[in-house]
Amino acid sequence: MGIQLAKGQRIDLTKTNPGLTKAIIGLGWDTNKYHGGQDFDLDASAFLVDANNRCQNDLDFVFYNNLQHPSGSVVHTGDNRTGEGDGDDEQLVVDFTKIPSHVHRIGITVTIHDAESRQQNFGQVSNAFVRLVDDANNQELLRFDLGEDFSIETAVVICELYRHGNDWKFSAIGSGFSGGLAALCRNYGLQV
Repeated sequence: MGIQLAKGQRIDLTKTNPGLTKAIIGLGWDTNKYHGGQDFDLDASAFLVDANNRCQNDLDFVFYNNLQHPSGSVVHTGDNRTGEGDGDDEQLVVDFTKIPSHVHRIGITVTIHDAESRQQNFGQVSNAFVRLVDDANNQELLRFDLGEDFSIETAVVICELYRHGNDWKFSAIGSGFSGGLAALCRNYGLQV
């Protein structure tokens, strides 16, 4: 088991783990059992942003309708529409050797699909986590459990990977947004 992080903590990735070139970012969650008549469909996304915290174009946004960045540096392994079962519900694979030089930060987010029409929010989600696994040996390097700090939010920036000189670091964010995926896109400079 890797290092357990708390909200706001930062940790070295590539400096502390010199062989780390490819990481699996696993995201998981459970939904609280209430009878709302609709399944929860949570979606992981990655925003590859420049020094101004902005995506340079729509292709810098990796999600269920754009599963791979053109550089091959971030790949979404596919949409899990129910979140059933144990372990990771969705995964993103990050290849640090392929990240374009203009990318300074990668925001890893989770949103609730059709949250407004389904009257769903992160107050109804529990046991949400992100973990980072070394792809070469399948060893979990770190984990961040989100906790139950949310009520009306429909989107969460879970963590960020960010460039520090020639190395990459991990920051446990856990920041909620109302307004779902559209609000996140605007936050990262994309037109909705």
